[in-house]
Amino acid sequence: MNLLVKSKIKICGIKNISTLKCCIDNNVDFFGLIFYQKSPRNINFKQAKALLNYSLNKNILSVGVFVNEKINFLNNLLENLSLDYIQLHGKETNDYIKLLKKRKVKIIKVISIKSDEDFLLVNNYPDADFFLFDYKPIKNELPGGNSKSFDWKLIIDIKIEKPWFLSGGININNIKEIENYAIPYGIDISSGVEVKQGIKNNDKISSLIKLYESK
Repeated sequence: MNLLVKSKIKICGIKNISTLKCCIDNNVDFFGLIFYQKSPRNINFKQAKALLNYSLNKNILSVGVFVNEKINFLNNLLENLSLDYIQLHGKETNDYIKLLKKRKVKIIKVISIKSDEDFLLVNNYPDADFFLFDYKPIKNELPGGNSKSFDWKLIIDIKIEKPWFLSGGININNIKEIENYAIPYGIDISSGVEVKQGIKNNDKISSLIKLYESK
């Protein structure tokens, strides 16, 4: 394993310009906008538009996060929001993905992980461009952003043809441990840079990125 290779960083659940500016200043690769009303990180169209406008011509890519959203609603939203990636965090099908890809947007499909067998679900989504492996929520938990990790030993030597992100409970105390198991294409962070659920902290973002980029 070449430890000189670093994963890309995605900060998910961005809600304001200050946080987005901090991400850009710290060379974060992706910022996630969550369109899910039950999430404390949910944003509306006006907020998303302002954030996307601010990100124009800057070296960061946008990811819209959706959970079992109606395809017509999502298509209408994409008419007015120029998202670079769509992250699907629900029970969307491969046919759903194929419809979205007509808009020339990249698709990240989330797979919830508890055991080795869960990785086989990637075979159900041949048209996804990326996968994101996250902790599998239990009843009454959010689809993501639960501050919990699955057993990272499960990602040792996994054979996935497409690039993938690792998510779930990643913070300044454990981000350096990931390279002991694998080097994902990307690392997805949300609760690990918050002072409370849904509230990002710029100092936490800067400190985490500084630590991650250190040798």
